[in-house]
Amino acid sequence: RIQILFEQQDTMLRTSARRLLSSVKCRNASTLVLVEHDSANVNAATLNTVTAATKLGGAVHAIVAGDNCSEVANKAAQIPGIEKVFVAESPSLKGQVAESVCQVLLDIQGQNNYTHILANGTVFGKNVLPRIGAKLDVAPISDIIGIESEDTFVRTIYAGNAIQTVESGDAIKLITVRGTAFEAAPAEGGNASVEKVSGDVTNDKSEYLEAKLSKSDRPELASANIVISGGRGLKNGENFEMLYTLADKMGAAVGASRAAVDAGYVPSDLQVGQTGKMVAPDLYIAVGISGAIQHLAGMKDSKTIVAINKDSEAPIFQVSDYGLVDDLFKAVPEMIESIEQQ
Repeated sequence: RIQILFEQQDTMLRTSARRLLSSVKCRNASTLVLVEHDSANVNAATLNTVTAATKLGGAVHAIVAGDNCSEVANKAAQIPGIEKVFVAESPSLKGQVAESVCQVLLDIQGQNNYTHILANGTVFGKNVLPRIGAKLDVAPISDIIGIESEDTFVRTIYAGNAIQTVESGDAIKLITVRGTAFEAAPAEGGNASVEKVSGDVTNDKSEYLEAKLSKSDRPELASANIVISGGRGLKNGENFEMLYTLADKMGAAVGASRAAVDAGYVPSDLQVGQTGKMVAPDLYIAVGISGAIQHLAGMKDSKTIVAINKDSEAPIFQVSDYGLVDDLFKAVPEMIESIEQQ
């Protein structure tokens, strides 16, 4: 009886100690969010990353780095949940080259000792954070879709076919966030302070030359409410004009499968999938796309999925809410005509 009593007391003490340690950790948690921007506006995915940051507990700060980004810093300061925005502005940060941004982040981390550093799960975020990890000897955790505690995170593996729960023992957690898994924070309503920090860095490894951006009146692919994507079934780039016409009628963005990009039908910035962009629109229309695992990983979080394919056995129909087994060269023009008649 005495032994059982001691064991029960020991278990209770261990449980209380774990709870106390957990509460202390939570109070001491602090997060730095790397703000992605184009020198004019905050990237929409950053709003999702801020939501993820607020789930960690503790203070949430943000860093805006660039050569002309004071306006962006003021906009970031309006995001609810952020308490302070650091702005590093210098000609040496033009183009936000990863090696240069990395130095700014390391300086701020050295001064503030954050427990978590978060970035968007985009090309930009995945370019910067691994460099930070190498400098700090920390293993980054990529593309999280959930947060269980300040040191336990959920992410997908095997192109989204399995869910992995990761517990990190590192003192500093470096995390990229899959934006489609978290609600976007409001863009306005906050009142964070803005603090200028040094942006003068030396980078002899890379140099920003120029950025050639494709201009379009259509919504940005990653944040559009409606996305129409084409696959190899369109046969050539000229036939994508059908999708462009349909997209303009519906106010949609245009995407593509990797097969269509590899075939040269469209540029790579339209690619949706594991090695492309992750999208989660209200409506996703897949035209002539078979539904390879790599493509599904980038769009299966869409609220409503419509598939058009003449092959009734195509895997895309297994994840679609609505399916049309028909020749796309017949179905798409009929959709355009139907919209024009309304």
